[in-house]
Parts: sequence; C-alpha cells; structure tokens
Amino acid sequence: MKSVSHTMTNRTAELPNSAPITADKRRFSAFHAALRRIIRAIDLYSKKVNKETGLTGPQWLVMNEIQLHDSIMVKDLADNINLSPATVTTILDRLEQKSLIERQRSRSDKRRLKLHLTSRGVAMLTSAPKLLQRHFVEQFAALETVEQRQMIAMLERIAQMMDSPSDLTDAPAAEPLKACSE
Repeated sequence: MKSVSHTMTNRTAELPNSAPITADKRRFSAFHAALRRIIRAIDLYSKKVNKETGLTGPQWLVMNEIQLHDSIMVKDLADNINLSPATVTTILDRLEQKSLIERQRSRSDKRRLKLHLTSRGVAMLTSAPKLLQRHFVEQFAALETVEQRQMIAMLERIAQMMDSPSDLTDAPAAEPLKACSE
C-alpha cells in the first residue's frame, strides 16, 4: 500500500492513481454534504406535511406569513419569504381556490391587495404540522440566544454568498430575517 504524501506548501495530499486533493476541496465537499443533508431533511419533511395537509412547503410559507402579518401586501409577502411576486401570485391563486386565503382591495389604492387567512386557513395552520421538525425546534429553542443568533447569521451569510444575480432568475437577493434582528 502506498503512503499518502502531505505537501504543506500547497495543502494537497496525493493519492495513488488520482489527482491531488486539496484541503479546500475537502472543506467544500464537507460543506456541500452538510448543505445536502439540510436540503434533504427539509424536502422529506415537506413531503410529509404535503401528504398530511395537501399544502406544499411554499404554500405553507405563504399562509404562515399572512398569519404573522394580516393585511400584508403581495410584494411585501414576496420580499419576506424570498420569492418573486409572480410566484407568490400563483401560490395565492391556488390557496384562494382552496378557500384558505382571501384578497381584499385596499380602499386607499385599488391597485393594492391585502391578504388575509380565511377561518378555514386559520384552522388548517392550527392543525398542520409546523414547518420545521419538532426535534429541531426543541433543540434550537434550548440553545442560548447568542448561539441562535450566530446560527441565523451564519445561514444568512451562506445564503448571501450563494446569491448570484447571474445564476438566479426568480428569487430576489435574500434579506436578513427581520424577526431575528430584535
């Protein structure tokens, strides 16, 4: 068995019959694997919620945001959940067809729509599973506030680093979470 040689100056390890693997490549690989685990966990849980409620993850996000900010306008809603207004409008159409939300024209500006949950929408959110897995919520809540803020800041930084106007066509740049800046 050939031994692995370590080169300190260029931070590589040469393995038999393979290209050199840099420490940076290992870190990026570890980062990517962790990110994939998060995405997979969210995807699996979203499928479970969809099966139980008939709501997709984005529909649940929209309804939750409307519940948090009754009478919110479509553009503000889209900004808050980092989706385009066109995407949110499509989601709102589906939720309105299910009688879970209602749109109300602003009295001061007829071009603007205020969004509200219907009583059926409120009941759906009350009985639906939460967006994040309970065990995650419990573990996160048990952390010190400073650690919670650090985790949020790091995730926001990752999201910001991943936002690239040339790569993204539908989503606006991620804004820091307003609720967490308190």
